[in-house]
Amino acid sequence: MELELLRSNLSKVRIPEPTNRIYKQECCISFHTPSSEGGLFVDMNTFLAFGKDYVGWNFEKTGNPVYLHIEQTKKPIPEDRPLKKPTLLAIGIDGGFDNQEPEYDETYSIVILPDYATLPFPSVALPEKVRLAVDAILIAEGAERKEQIASWTADKKQVSQHALTLKQIDNGVRIPPSGWKCAKCDKTENLWLNLTDGMILCGRKLWDGSGGNNHAVEHYSETHYPLAVKLGTITSDLEGADVFSYPEDDSVTDPLLAEHLAFFGIDFSSLQKTEMTTAERELDQNTNFDWNRIQESGQEVEPLFGPGYTGLTNLGNSCYLAATMQVIFSTNSFCSRYYKNQSLKTAFDNAPADPTVDLHMQLTKLAHGLLSGQYSIPAVHNDDVDSSSSAKQEGIRPRMFKAVIAASHPEFSTMRQQDALEFFLHLIDQVERVNGANPEADPARSFKFGIEERLQCPSGKVAYNKRNDYTLSLNIPLEKATNKKELEEFHKLKAQKEAEGKDISSDEIVRPRVPLSDCLDSFSHPEEVQGFYSTALKARTTAIKTAGLTSFPDYLVLHMRKFVMETGWVPKKLDVYIDVDDVIDISHMRSKGLQPGEELLPEDGGEEESTKLLPNEDIVSQLASMGFNHLHCQKAAINTSNAGVEEAMNWLLSHMDDPDIDAPIHKEAKNEVDPSKVATLVSFGFDEEIARKALKASGGDIEKATDWIFNPSAAADAATSSSVDATLSDGDGKYRLIGLVSHMGTSTQCGHYVAHVYKEGRWVIFNDNKVGVSKNPPKDMAYLYFYERIQS
Repeated sequence: MELELLRSNLSKVRIPEPTNRIYKQECCISFHTPSSEGGLFVDMNTFLAFGKDYVGWNFEKTGNPVYLHIEQTKKPIPEDRPLKKPTLLAIGIDGGFDNQEPEYDETYSIVILPDYATLPFPSVALPEKVRLAVDAILIAEGAERKEQIASWTADKKQVSQHALTLKQIDNGVRIPPSGWKCAKCDKTENLWLNLTDGMILCGRKLWDGSGGNNHAVEHYSETHYPLAVKLGTITSDLEGADVFSYPEDDSVTDPLLAEHLAFFGIDFSSLQKTEMTTAERELDQNTNFDWNRIQESGQEVEPLFGPGYTGLTNLGNSCYLAATMQVIFSTNSFCSRYYKNQSLKTAFDNAPADPTVDLHMQLTKLAHGLLSGQYSIPAVHNDDVDSSSSAKQEGIRPRMFKAVIAASHPEFSTMRQQDALEFFLHLIDQVERVNGANPEADPARSFKFGIEERLQCPSGKVAYNKRNDYTLSLNIPLEKATNKKELEEFHKLKAQKEAEGKDISSDEIVRPRVPLSDCLDSFSHPEEVQGFYSTALKARTTAIKTAGLTSFPDYLVLHMRKFVMETGWVPKKLDVYIDVDDVIDISHMRSKGLQPGEELLPEDGGEEESTKLLPNEDIVSQLASMGFNHLHCQKAAINTSNAGVEEAMNWLLSHMDDPDIDAPIHKEAKNEVDPSKVATLVSFGFDEEIARKALKASGGDIEKATDWIFNPSAAADAATSSSVDATLSDGDGKYRLIGLVSHMGTSTQCGHYVAHVYKEGRWVIFNDNKVGVSKNPPKDMAYLYFYERIQS
């Protein structure tokens, strides 16, 4: 009877093509896997997978009745299973990470809905089409794992284009097997041998000031000798040697390395490895972060389980995503939108045919995974549940969410570490886009606020510029440190120990302590803007700029600018503590708008209008040297009023995806309007000149332009009021700290991120899949601070 039922539904069975995406490791609308209770059901028409509680929904929606049912049971893990050291920055391939994932026995069957009629597999009695389809599904690499492996596999080193034609200078240099020192300083580590002239020089200075003194790269700048090998990485296995090509700016392979070394008398077979290669150092940073070592100073952390206490498994350098999403879903706006007021069933019914590519569906899936408590249970090891205080949870894997949020941002699709701030801004932008048709339900609005900049030229007249933002980016005024005396004593001690050739111990280090209030004050503090074109003076001059907020959002995100640029475009991370209050009041930061007695700068600047503010070429050239598009660099300088390189770079990173980022500058400066919009208003019967003026006054919005035409005085009043956008949330300026995203490492592109969230009267630490009570949250060390407005 079951066979007849299957034969009658053969038209709904497809044999997958090589290009089809096959999901068989995770339910597309929940975090159920084949090892979950009830296993996983793979739709044999769409190749989407569903848990036992959700496969019926798919049948209702699609009418697809035939499923491959996969169930897994865990095999015992031998206690003496050896650990293999990785040699590639990869997971699941030879040489990659042995992540000690459990192994499973799998059983299969064919299930036909709605009555769940079941046939065993394998079975010769099954129709050939079904057997071929199942074989193809089982043999294929799952879409989830295929994306993961492809992202994790590190780029293979290329053969240097300079290796085969390298000219070496016979200057009598012979390199000893040990005892090396930089030829220009006293460095004895991180040394590089130039393969042209045999000079031994130290490597680059790192972000945190460690490393070398840049002598090797400076030597290349003077001589253009292209290749260098890192001493200490050369052994009889020359493939492991770290060769760097300066003109190619990358680690490379030198197929003639043995000959090039022998030219300077180096017998590589006798050398022992003493230094990490660049790739190994990257691997070391990715494998050697530890729960106790990174946070909470090694204290025993009490694990937490239940609703709102679900960890996120690290997919490979995905801690920036995990930390950010834990704080995001602790906010009422996101919790309500994707959990309290959004069922999985409704989200699935409204999703497209492939819910794995729908951001709304995957946000709902992630919210239910994190907040329901369904997956926040102690991990099971060898069939024994560890219920002790050291029990850990497996957490959930946000693979589908990561894939869909990264689809419009190529950097987030890799397994490289990313900037949590950049990810937060990208997420908010994407959420705002998908909720565009229903702005009232948009949870991103709760972070949005208005900023107003006031520019006053020597004539006394003023100009106001307004924009919206989602984070308040704050400089850290080190001159406001409250422990200056201790700092002076520390620097004396440091100088003394350096003179004696001794190192400073970690417990002797004193870091500046700067109050958050001073960081907030620095945002509003008057600053000079060079090269400002005054339409009153009809000349370039220096203007004074101040800034304030036109609205106070429900949630205020403070970004601490801990990464600054030193002279010579050398990036440095500020080693500083921020003294943060749990409750802050920013009422004094509200912008007051145009005040009585103030006179606006004339709008009509004649021909000079188009050059009201030219980009500072020093800022543009420094940004361009980092690889940014020249036009984008000019826009960054203009939009930050030439305030400086750091401000321009922050603007650039936040506006890379703007739809008008490639529009010519002169069109923006002249405030030209879209001719098609002018034509639309003219078709309504309005005069062309009035239409242009209305569109200029309303920022190109046709609906607002129409309102302006009918009521220009009200529109003018609105333009000078303190509100940028009537849809912005607003209220009192008192806020309470609810979340932190902290970063450990020398740059935002490496290291590790951890979140702390204030929940149910206590601080909770979220370190990937580890969730526990925080005894000492690092409030003075965070990179991002999340504040919630206190409702009066």
